[in-house]
Amino acid sequence: MPFSLTPKDSSFYPLFTASAQNLVAATDVLGEFIHDQARRGPLADKLRELEHVGDQSTHAIFRQLNSSFVTPFDREDIYNLASDLDDVMDHIEAAADLVVLTGLGALPAEMAQQTALLQRAAVTTAEAMPRLRSLKDLSDYWIEVNRIENEADKLYRRLLSRLYSGEFDALEILKLKEVADQLEEAADAFEHVANVVETITVKES
Repeated sequence: MPFSLTPKDSSFYPLFTASAQNLVAATDVLGEFIHDQARRGPLADKLRELEHVGDQSTHAIFRQLNSSFVTPFDREDIYNLASDLDDVMDHIEAAADLVVLTGLGALPAEMAQQTALLQRAAVTTAEAMPRLRSLKDLSDYWIEVNRIENEADKLYRRLLSRLYSGEFDALEILKLKEVADQLEEAADAFEHVANVVETITVKES
């Protein structure tokens, strides 16, 4: 067993947890945003605020990474985990911003379902982050997130099929697809987070 007189920096764990909890808040706001047309402006502003909070968490992790002599696991994995968590937030905020900028009204029911899947992925991820410290009982986490992402893929394809069914005009199709793409990218980013956690667990086991 390797021995070091220098303790590993444990300050990363609460930073990852805070970043994931911010995603729970963001997906909850997105859920309100999707359903409440009258409050979309203020809710989009709230998502921008949460995106700034997420950026601050990410930068804090990067600063800690640059200043730490001994990290709890590979530096590359710490960087990737922080970046992927940040990517989720960016895609969520972008989806809402596009809805506001393009003046979309009522959104397809599939987008509410996409958002519900993101909420489940966020809660699952936030519950898992504290377990990084022990690296125990994490397999259920990445299995569940991968399952959610597969469900999100199928839902995205159903939504595309509906968009091209003739129900929507050409301009609205373009606007809605941009939003759908961002929601799909958010689901993919949650899976990327889970994949990094799986990589870390395998390396450290």
